[in-house]
Amino acid sequence: MPFVTLAQNIDLGSWNILNLKYNYNKKWSGFAEAQLRSLRFYDQFHYYEYKAGLNYKAHENLTLTIGTGSYQTYKEGGDFVLPKNNNEFRLWPQVLINQSIGKFKLEQRYRAEGRFTSNGYRNRFRYRVGVSYSFGKDVNGYKPFQMSTSNELFFTDNEPYFERNRLLFAFNYKPSKSTTLQIGYLHQFDYKINDETGRDFIQIGYFFELFGRYASRKPIETNLQDN
Repeated sequence: MPFVTLAQNIDLGSWNILNLKYNYNKKWSGFAEAQLRSLRFYDQFHYYEYKAGLNYKAHENLTLTIGTGSYQTYKEGGDFVLPKNNNEFRLWPQVLINQSIGKFKLEQRYRAEGRFTSNGYRNRFRYRVGVSYSFGKDVNGYKPFQMSTSNELFFTDNEPYFERNRLLFAFNYKPSKSTTLQIGYLHQFDYKINDETGRDFIQIGYFFELFGRYASRKPIETNLQDN
């Protein structure tokens, strides 16, 4: 039957994010994040990563980041099937540019990744553009709801150069100034990829923010996803 065939071809996976950010002062902040992904809805877990980094707010609309982390990809067909497809250490500088257009916020992110993989060293370059809209009644200086969408392109310095396209639609809810809950739908299309796989995911995120003694108490506009 056509319906059964379609259902078998579309496997909706899970993409889970736990993010902690610490604001030392108005300029400097640090973050740590863990992700866990499955190719089916909380079944066939095949990927996890953990990473950390430092942010420097060079301008109101410009943030510079240096990050590093471990990225582990397992074979398909079950939970953490061995041997691994990829065991990777990654180092990445990043530039994030924000711009407000009326009630909308435009975000552009540029990232260069140095990837130490199971199959040798590789470079990768990523460009993401996104737009978000915050709404709802102000609560202590922030709006509790946010809708956003983004699209990200992945490039390498080897043929065929273009690796992946990743599209995200997300909804965020801030129950408090320090906490953001996120649910979204993520679709990615691979042109040439040699590690993490999967095309469609439900994304669930928990973002928690701490403020140091010298930090501004203004709440952040949570990024769409910072993978």
